[in-house]
Amino acid sequence: MADTATDPPLRLDDAARTPRATRVALAVYLVAIVVYGLFAADRLRSHSPDNHFAYLADAFLHGTLSVRCDADIARHVACPPGGGGNDWARFGDRWFVAFPVFPAVVYMLPVALLGRDFPNRAFDVLLAGVAPALLYIFLDRLSRRGYSRRSWKENLGLTALFAFGTVYFFTAVQGAVWFTAHVIGAALGAAFLLTALDAARPFAAGALIGLSFHTRTSTLLAAVFFGLEAIRVHRLAGASEASADDDLITRLARYARETDWRAVMGKVLRFSIPVVVALVVYMVLNKLRFGDWRETGYRFLQIRWQTRILRWGLFNFHYLSRNLAVALALLPWISRVAPYIQVSRHGLALWVTTPQYLELLRPARVSRLATNLIVAALAIASLDLLYQNSGWVQFGYRFSNDFSLLLLGALAINGRPWRRLGWVVLALAIAVNTFGAATFERPGNVYQGDNTAEGMFQPD
Repeated sequence: MADTATDPPLRLDDAARTPRATRVALAVYLVAIVVYGLFAADRLRSHSPDNHFAYLADAFLHGTLSVRCDADIARHVACPPGGGGNDWARFGDRWFVAFPVFPAVVYMLPVALLGRDFPNRAFDVLLAGVAPALLYIFLDRLSRRGYSRRSWKENLGLTALFAFGTVYFFTAVQGAVWFTAHVIGAALGAAFLLTALDAARPFAAGALIGLSFHTRTSTLLAAVFFGLEAIRVHRLAGASEASADDDLITRLARYARETDWRAVMGKVLRFSIPVVVALVVYMVLNKLRFGDWRETGYRFLQIRWQTRILRWGLFNFHYLSRNLAVALALLPWISRVAPYIQVSRHGLALWVTTPQYLELLRPARVSRLATNLIVAALAIASLDLLYQNSGWVQFGYRFSNDFSLLLLGALAINGRPWRRLGWVVLALAIAVNTFGAATFERPGNVYQGDNTAEGMFQPD
């Protein structure tokens, strides 16, 4: 028996007054790409100097995994013009893109038609509207199935929060390799939520997780959400709710006894098939590029903290305190001289860019579905927080793009109704992130000029 909802689904009269989700989603997409295009402005006419995925797409189209270098470029200089050595991996006498490869697959069509110097920033803007549009469909589905009490206007507000009130806004208008991965990863993440809800489409959900892993590695842990959903919806006939007097261990034991584990394992098996295929492809690519199925190539990146990676690895407890400070503690720098406000190149704390996240600390209501979303978000965040990079250079903690959709889904279910204060806080979040989208990587002195990645806090 499926535990499908905590509230009754929309009544017929409510459903009749709610616009069709696909129509609203199309409007969301169009508004998003127009706004992103306005903020990208002159960038739309050219490619990013850090268009690594265009070079990798070009390599794929020519049947190779290494970047195709012009013969007249010196062997010891990074061959992509304008790219310098920044985040290009050198192995042997060839150059590689060490980042997960799926964004390059997405780039293959425009590269085939226009060449590897196509204006990828404009293409990224077109891609950036996909995640907000799919998010609205997901939120609408939560309401129609009775998981969420949100009206369609509140769902639209939450969609606007993601599109323009989180760090996704400044991310969407950049076009550089690091931000392209976030844009594509968010679209895959939103599509995954639609297929993983109620564990409804296991193979499709697994395929999307596989592609997401080949885009943003840490998002592999979103698979936790599918597993928890399979457990939530597959309950044995006669399963009862745990008593409020029971302790946690007793509740978990009763829940486990009353779960249809055969149905759960069937769903998980179908989900796992494309995930395993994606992992095998990843290892094969590592072997073909760097001679070892375990070698990701990051230690060959031409970056100043290569020594740090060689000493501590890509993921280590050593990085946790710094990353926690970046994600939770960084504030704007206030000064008496122009520009009066500066931002560390490590960015601003999550609750500064998007204060709505604080509401999840004291939810208005609790549901298993929202708990599943939060657990999956915490799984992804835990891996991001152990990573060797804080996200530097950024306006806000950009790695939150990996799990923000999960948090917004939980906020839709567990959050309080949006009265006047809710819309005011939405406007505040949009104002803060509009500032970031307008100023990041633009002329001016808004971002402190430390290039060592050591300056997080304002000097005394």
